[in-house]
Amino acid sequence: MFYHFLYPLHESFQLFNVFKYITFRTFAAMLTALGLFFIFGRSLIDYFTELKVGQFIREEGPQSHHVKKGTPTMGGVLIVGTAFASTLIWGNLLNGYVWLCLGVLVAYGAVGFIDDYRKLTRKKNEGLKGRYKLLFQILFALTAGVIMLGFLDFDRQLYFPFLKEVHPNLGWFYLILIVLVIVGSSNAVNLTDGLDGLASVPNVMAFMTYSVFAYIAGNSKIAAYLQVASVPGAGEVSVFCGAVMGAVLGFLWYNAYPAEIFMGDVGSLSLGASLGLVALITKNEILLILVGGIFVLETLSVITQVVSFKLTGKRIFRMAPIHHHFELKGWAEPKVIVRFWIISMILAILSLSTLKLR
Repeated sequence: MFYHFLYPLHESFQLFNVFKYITFRTFAAMLTALGLFFIFGRSLIDYFTELKVGQFIREEGPQSHHVKKGTPTMGGVLIVGTAFASTLIWGNLLNGYVWLCLGVLVAYGAVGFIDDYRKLTRKKNEGLKGRYKLLFQILFALTAGVIMLGFLDFDRQLYFPFLKEVHPNLGWFYLILIVLVIVGSSNAVNLTDGLDGLASVPNVMAFMTYSVFAYIAGNSKIAAYLQVASVPGAGEVSVFCGAVMGAVLGFLWYNAYPAEIFMGDVGSLSLGASLGLVALITKNEILLILVGGIFVLETLSVITQVVSFKLTGKRIFRMAPIHHHFELKGWAEPKVIVRFWIISMILAILSLSTLKLR
């Protein structure tokens, strides 16, 4: 919004030329979302507390979690709201990728909201049935994919890190990849959101990494120099990433151990789907395995646990997702959280270092 109203004034006042720069608007979007969360965060917590919008804790989980019962949940509503508002304020609203990111953020947030709402009304940890949740996720991912491939003239070549000459054209089969990445990322972040603040820092690090990738992909000269895929218009996605980072950091202020509010599915599903979409837009979907390594680890721990139990009747971990395994081994919750944070930071650094290794 500011880009459209204030940047044209640069012809009369040179100061307004700053609104042209994506880097400036990315940082501004982050600070705006952060500020909005600080303004409305406490009021939301008090309001949800008054409504008794409390989290339900599954009985088979770590016993230490039962003290969290009744803690307000659905804090992801404000994550989605502040990220959306901040992107509108600082983004180029003529850019199709910006609206696509906002659409996916809101759509998956709506699925999460319905899931959280049903848990609250039923007063137990069972929300929207898994098959319906997955159906909506697939439908929204398909819609995003059709828009990308059919209306945004998106490059259908698949790029592999370190393999400069290998980028096969998938044609409309790229749509399958889009669905797998968005839906998979959405559920992976959802599985990770099990401890106070655990999912927040990995999300911030991942979106920070992809904000850099988006800026590079949107700048043809830098992309050519680094020999990575150029995606015209992708630079504006950096502004969206900045807004999400600010929103999540604001949420972390209240969600840090011991949490005053939980994210809920409305937050985790929308953040995961948005992360997957950004990875696709920047043509770094394969690198998401490294960037979102924490989310991948959590997902694999659940998959291997289920497969092992069904095939052998034995469990590999004391409990899945894997963060609960470490808790049951005797690690204090804050130690599990901070160590996962550290790993996410290392993975972000490694991911960014691949730019010069390609």
